[in-house]
Amino acid sequence: MKEIKWTKSICPECLKVLDALIFEENNVVYIRKECPEHGAFQDIYWSDYEIYERVKKFDYIGSGLENPRTLTKNGCPYDCGICPQHKSHTVLAIIDVTNRCNLRCPVCFATAGTTGYVYEPTKEEIRSMLINLRSNRPVPADALQFSGGEPTIRKDLPELIRMAKDLGFKHVEVNTNGLRMASDLDFCRALEEAGVSTIYLQFDGVTPEVYKFTRGVNLVEIKKRVIENCRKAGIDSVVLVCTLIKGVNDKEVGDIIKFAVQNFDVVRCVNFQPVSLCGRIPAEERMNMRITIPDWMKLVEEQTDGQIKVSDFYPVPTVVPVSRAVGAIKNKHYVEFTAHPHCGMATYVFVENGRIIPITKYANVDKFMDSMRKVYEEAEKGHGTRAKMHLLGALRHVKFTMLRRYIWPVLKTGSYKALGDLHRRILMISAMHFMDPYNFDLERVQRCVIHYATPDGRIIPFCTMNSIHRPIIEKALGIPIEEWMAKHRVDVSAIA
Repeated sequence: MKEIKWTKSICPECLKVLDALIFEENNVVYIRKECPEHGAFQDIYWSDYEIYERVKKFDYIGSGLENPRTLTKNGCPYDCGICPQHKSHTVLAIIDVTNRCNLRCPVCFATAGTTGYVYEPTKEEIRSMLINLRSNRPVPADALQFSGGEPTIRKDLPELIRMAKDLGFKHVEVNTNGLRMASDLDFCRALEEAGVSTIYLQFDGVTPEVYKFTRGVNLVEIKKRVIENCRKAGIDSVVLVCTLIKGVNDKEVGDIIKFAVQNFDVVRCVNFQPVSLCGRIPAEERMNMRITIPDWMKLVEEQTDGQIKVSDFYPVPTVVPVSRAVGAIKNKHYVEFTAHPHCGMATYVFVENGRIIPITKYANVDKFMDSMRKVYEEAEKGHGTRAKMHLLGALRHVKFTMLRRYIWPVLKTGSYKALGDLHRRILMISAMHFMDPYNFDLERVQRCVIHYATPDGRIIPFCTMNSIHRPIIEKALGIPIEEWMAKHRVDVSAIA
């Protein structure tokens, strides 16, 4: 056993903060902790120590918010709101517009049907949350996801999208299972007309068996109809979102990517999310289900016949030097992806005649990012001309003319449009491993860049929201199902 570091975690049963050891054994990275009341817990943190070490060089610490909303009283993770201990600003904001749903997914963590109450903020409460997010300093939240439950259940969803756009959000996406979008082309058109940027589509596989396990019903044809209706409605940005479970859909990683390639005219990204394990689960059962990012990268390489290799993937904060370099030259703050390097990995690929060409074939990512760091350093010293020369020089690490043509406007303008133009030429393949109480690491929590807004004025990191705060907040702000039904004059089928 090789000790890597000590951190803080939580007990999976009582959620008490505990000291935790991260260590390596047989090239696997583990996390171990012991609760005085509930005993010892050990789980896999990352399944490959060599990759764990490789990504650490892309670690960038953010400066957090100038205006945190809560004080440091009880310590992380109980002061979420965001507190002064948090080191990253909001990259993607999430607002749950309802916990009602039209499915009963076995892997879901938010549904009125199992909680016994309805949590559904009013339009004015949502406006207040949007304004709160836009007041973040030094960088207002620019990207937003409406989530749930199932947000398409709300009749006013197009109005909410318009409201978010009017308040300054550049990117507004809808997280959906696709049932309504598959059956209602006019609704898809209404979302497009309202200004929706992206459809974040639950997409666990390409066979009926997978959906029967993860969602309780075969949804293969539903997913295909969503893609087709998006195409007809003029929505050209869909993210396929796969909850990845060992032994369930890990054999379909390559087929999911292939589906994205076949629908590249509207699909912009495939985002895999290794399943979070909540509740009381015996160690052996957890190990049978646990899959981590290195496992996923190896599956991608195997199932794409080596077209995408493990070495093509980079951690989320790799792109921080670009934000800092462009920001320093333009004397402006841009969004910085200062997530923990072990939270997520991604690569970009080109689709050429049905084949996949990773961006690493056309660009030296390491040297390009080194150049961006030099740009930032020179600009910070006040050497503006020298910084701009380094910026131009960075393009020598990009061999492909077409790629240069789309990267240069991003570097030159820093605009959302330029970034969108680039993203429409390439396909992103990514994984984000959200934590659960078994593999919880407070260092990762404090670096989280995906934040929930709540009606009480707080802004809460993703993993603490879903591991700790969600049931407390929603129960306090929700109303019993029977009361909600009477108030809205609906039957139980509206709850699902």
